[in-house]
Amino acid sequence: MKIHEYQAKELLASYGVAVPPGRVVLAADEVEQAVAALLESAGEPSPALVVKAQIHAGGRGKAGGVKVVQERAEAERLAREMFGMRLITPQTGPEGRVVKRVFVERAVSIAQELYLAVVLDRETAGVVIIASAEGGTEIEELAASAPEKIVKQPVDPLFGLGSFEARQVAFALGLTGRTAIAAAGLIERLYRVFIACDASMVEVNPLVVTHAGEVLALDAKVLLDDNGLYRHPELAALRDEGEEDPAEREAERHNLSYIKLDGDIGCMVNGAGLAMATMDILEACGGRPANFLDVGGGATKERVALSFKLLLGDSVSAIFVNIFGGIVRCDTIAEGIVGALSEVSLDVPLVVRLEGTNRALGERILADSGLQVIAAADMRDGAEKVVRAARETRQD
Repeated sequence: MKIHEYQAKELLASYGVAVPPGRVVLAADEVEQAVAALLESAGEPSPALVVKAQIHAGGRGKAGGVKVVQERAEAERLAREMFGMRLITPQTGPEGRVVKRVFVERAVSIAQELYLAVVLDRETAGVVIIASAEGGTEIEELAASAPEKIVKQPVDPLFGLGSFEARQVAFALGLTGRTAIAAAGLIERLYRVFIACDASMVEVNPLVVTHAGEVLALDAKVLLDDNGLYRHPELAALRDEGEEDPAEREAERHNLSYIKLDGDIGCMVNGAGLAMATMDILEACGGRPANFLDVGGGATKERVALSFKLLLGDSVSAIFVNIFGGIVRCDTIAEGIVGALSEVSLDVPLVVRLEGTNRALGERILADSGLQVIAAADMRDGAEKVVRAARETRQD
């Protein structure tokens, strides 16, 4: 689960991580009140301020969603103007995101920008601290262009992060003296946030050193593991459903694993492994999946029908149903497809590959339904047929 920057900073601050003072604004008519409260807490009549649009996507600054201003009136004007604006960043896609929340905070005098994150490492199946002296840039770009500038500190799952390991990271960033000590303490606190909140990522980019020697989290991104939210109702309450895809929300309510992608071939599969293999073989055959959709091993007729409606809600050129009947039977899938298409009109090609329990019965149900179904003998045959069908649909 994603949360907004201001929420991430409030969470980090509750664990002792230093962040600039700020106020969130939830409506345009609340701007003056929020800015006044911020200035009063700062003890200055008109310090430099930063106005930040709050959406669940990076790249806001380049899209015009982050502005530094020197005057209170200008900050208030920009904050009001940001409400309702559509930010388009590399992470939002061409449709962008509408700004519904704005964060105003004190600007700081930056001497150095760093990068710091606590993430899960697939190679070691553990937690790793990632840091770099090249803050303020995309870590993926840095990893590709200058991997030697990235510092990695694996964390032992039994002993946790040691203070000496946090200091080693700070020293590797070129920090010394009190600044290194402050940075090491901040690293330890970020790790505590990661563990205590069941996070999958805690990222600060940039982590800044001010001219006064302070170490502050100037930006913050926290991803929470959905599977751990039952332990944290206070964190679950931070969810902003307005920032989530409606289809993904609907799927979650019915315990379906669904993630929207940027291709045009809809996929319905049972089992995460088979779903990933299906996406791989579609790519190998020249196609691009429109989604990840796992109906699960215990799928019912109703869940299959809902899954099919989700697929038809996407802008797809063709649909590929790829089922290996083990726990879920092929006839259950077939009945779900027939039931869904009795309620929703199908205007794109449908390729179905059934294998396993009750395959023959499932194929007979589809054949007797009168639906225009393209049968596939195996997974590759199905992938090739659906890619060809999608290409023909696009050409039409």
